[in-house]
Amino acid sequence: MTFVVDTHTHVIAADTKRYPLAPVGGHQSEWSVERPVSFEALLAAMDAAEIDRAIVVQASTVYGNDNSYVVDAVQAHPDRFSGVFSIDVLSADSITQMQRWLDAGLSGLRLFTTGTTMPGQAGWLDDERSFPAWEYAQRHAIPVCLQMTALGIPALLNMLARFPDIRVLLDHLARPDLAGGPPYAEAAPLFSLVAHPGVFLKLTNRTIREASRGASTPAAFFQRVLAEFGAARIAWGSNFPAAEGSLPDLLAEARDSLSILPADALAAIFGGTARTIYPALAN
Repeated sequence: MTFVVDTHTHVIAADTKRYPLAPVGGHQSEWSVERPVSFEALLAAMDAAEIDRAIVVQASTVYGNDNSYVVDAVQAHPDRFSGVFSIDVLSADSITQMQRWLDAGLSGLRLFTTGTTMPGQAGWLDDERSFPAWEYAQRHAIPVCLQMTALGIPALLNMLARFPDIRVLLDHLARPDLAGGPPYAEAAPLFSLVAHPGVFLKLTNRTIREASRGASTPAAFFQRVLAEFGAARIAWGSNFPAAEGSLPDLLAEARDSLSILPADALAAIFGGTARTIYPALAN
């Protein structure tokens, strides 16, 4: 049986006193209000879907940079969960913040520059105040998830020129516009990142649905992505529970949409690549 890793899940606690709300943008995301999932419920959903491991990504639209609930999830089930934290990389104490969450057992950093509570693309991605955090992440091989849009790719290219050995994982493939279909001219900024081997793609169910819009089809788009980036740079994530649907259904949707790809590529996308990005998954 293939080892399956879900690289993009979120957890929401019922206890708002122990885990107070502090959403980025000032208001909580609708999905987290309508369908919150505790880490215990996530674990049950993983068992139902036969998913071996999950990366729990900080729910910035609920807790901002307080990663306490992600820490508690990982510490409760280190054999099933690894965690990605958020911090204010523009702050003077960004390194101290990073060390705090790494010492607590988390494995990666997430930078949140856009989302349901922050529409548009924030302009601070390549702000020089963030350089110490990027340098620290590069030196210690800490993967950086980027929640961004394609409009942020020029700023990312600036950072890749300055920190060429950094490993970044683009949430939702940086949300490319795919409705025009082949040859995907509107997605040219995404494909401009092929030349940077430290850039990995987090292929989520959000991306799958975008690839089905307009003149695009999942078969056409994902075959192009595979040909350009290679399976060793692509990892699947459900975006559960931000994505509507049960976790078994989201995994089934992903497998169906990617079924045109070769078996070895699927093994990498659904597990192998994640284990190279997050070495803690190998434990």
